[in-house]
Amino acid sequence: MNSKAQSLKAFLGNAGRVALVEVAGTKGSTPREKGAFMLVSQASIFGTIGGGQLEYMAIDKARQMLGSSPSPLWGGSVSRRREAALAKRGGGAAFPELPPRTTSSSDLPHKREGKETRIEVDEVCATLDVPLGPEIGQCCGGRVEVLIRLVDSPLAAELIAAAETEEAELPYIYIFGGGHVGQALASSVALLPVHAVVIETRAEALEGMPETVETRLTPIPEAMVRDAPAGSAFAILTHDHALDFLIVAEALKRDDTAYVGMIGSKTKKATFKNWFLKSADGSEAEFARLVSPIGGDAVRDKRPPVIAALAAAEIMTALVGYAAASTANQASRRKAMAG
Repeated sequence: MNSKAQSLKAFLGNAGRVALVEVAGTKGSTPREKGAFMLVSQASIFGTIGGGQLEYMAIDKARQMLGSSPSPLWGGSVSRRREAALAKRGGGAAFPELPPRTTSSSDLPHKREGKETRIEVDEVCATLDVPLGPEIGQCCGGRVEVLIRLVDSPLAAELIAAAETEEAELPYIYIFGGGHVGQALASSVALLPVHAVVIETRAEALEGMPETVETRLTPIPEAMVRDAPAGSAFAILTHDHALDFLIVAEALKRDDTAYVGMIGSKTKKATFKNWFLKSADGSEAEFARLVSPIGGDAVRDKRPPVIAALAAAEIMTALVGYAAASTANQASRRKAMAG
């Protein structure tokens, strides 16, 4: 399984000289939030600060700091021959040795408000203060302050450590079943900031999963529910209705799940309810937390990729809502303890 932190390490290890482009401050409507960043080398890019002309400008400025000549058009690049020569020249040590520098948005020089784009540069750092208006072909209406720094070894280590910390805190999505919908759902959530795990009883059903998705082969998939961290999402769509019922019952017994969804029809849901209340010691309150069919019924399209897209959006909404509620509850408890 290839994680974002591993991809970041690989980029930093192979890209040669690199510049960090970070959103240091925002005002009004902007494409990305403060703290969003991307890495720019002479020949490649890792991440995004929102795209559009703002990003093109930042990339061009970053590559100038790396040694490229200015591009005649934002987003343009130097010739392939010059890129290759610059990349070769930047070989050897992965990162330049730079003087220590710590900069936050509060450290940045004061800039008067206005429509013009302002750029301030020193040897290892540049600041762009960009209004997102017609002047640059964007109509967000806000303003973004971008900090660009050359990456040295300490900063590279800091970025990797931050990525690993962020990754450790990502929510989990457990997909039970690697059939057609399971495969499609795994491909959809592989693009999201989550830990995705596909669980199966059949080894062949786990073949061909995205490399960012973890796979687990087990004869007792319902047992995996018990070990999942709080705030996890469970999507149950195995090849066996009886197995679906066992997994769903196990998930509904937990009161700390963000989402419990089961694929199927209204008839299947009704059958499960009857079994859950009469034979599995379930309650109406527990059953009420079940989402079935997954993805809702507003779009009547049973093709696996469509179901997967709808379910992925539904699950992500539930995860964000759970995280927001948890944060609010923690804040309330701290306030109560302090008061």
